[in-house]
Amino acid sequence: QVQLVESGGGLVQAGNSLRLSCVVSGRTVSNYATGWFRQAPGKEREFVASITWSGGVTYYADSVNGRFTISRDNAKNTVYLQMNSLKSEDTAVYYCAASGYSGGDYLKRRGNYHYWGQGTQVTVSS
Repeated sequence: QVQLVESGGGLVQAGNSLRLSCVVSGRTVSNYATGWFRQAPGKEREFVASITWSGGVTYYADSVNGRFTISRDNAKNTVYLQMNSLKSEDTAVYYCAASGYSGGDYLKRRGNYHYWGQGTQVTVSS
């Protein structure tokens, strides 16, 4: 079993930055790739970014590529999402999730993640 706890959300003005954190605990956490997804009101949960367990490969949605950066510190069992140049359309609940897949397009699909956090709200005011 793997547990994930997100933090770092809040209210920010457009153009500013936020950093989300996700603490991962449980057995063999380093064997899991980790991803960030988001869900805006009335919309489906969508892929944002993911990172392999080694941290060597990252994947991004086109909508955030160049603005967001995912990273991980396995010594701290923590995954980060640095969000820069935030836009109002980035407003959503952000979820951290763990996947047993090692990499590739599998890590862009919500159904391939087996464990989820409770989410943290990010609100960007224009």
